[in-house]
Amino acid sequence: MAKATFKMPEDFINKLSKLNNNFDDIVPRVLQEGAEPAIKKAKSNLALRIGQGTKEPSQSTGELLASLETSKPVQNYKGDWTLRVGIPTSKDSKGVSNALKAAVIEYGKSGQPPKPWLKPSKRASKKDCMEAMKSALDKEIKKL
Repeated sequence: MAKATFKMPEDFINKLSKLNNNFDDIVPRVLQEGAEPAIKKAKSNLALRIGQGTKEPSQSTGELLASLETSKPVQNYKGDWTLRVGIPTSKDSKGVSNALKAAVIEYGKSGQPPKPWLKPSKRASKKDCMEAMKSALDKEIKKL
């Protein structure tokens, strides 16, 4: 049977050892910091897509754009932390689901071509999110 060993970098091990019991307090703050670039990119992409390529002028009230948010960081049964960026299932002032409107813009419908905004936002902001989380984690470790 083959055997492999991996050595973690010393600075990384030292950072992890500083966390100790503070890990569950620090992770939600780090995730929220990392979500900021994703929210900014998603809002800018959504704003560009609303009313784009329509036959009539846009009647957007801005409620869809304002509903874009992050969920609270939660830990699942496996111990993994997650945070969601997107449109909740809330409704606008006319009673139309914001998630439905966002999905129609993203995927299109009969007679309306798709105008993807969420998937490109995810791809474009991934690196920035990771950098933001790294810097936030470094700040939290320095506080200890």
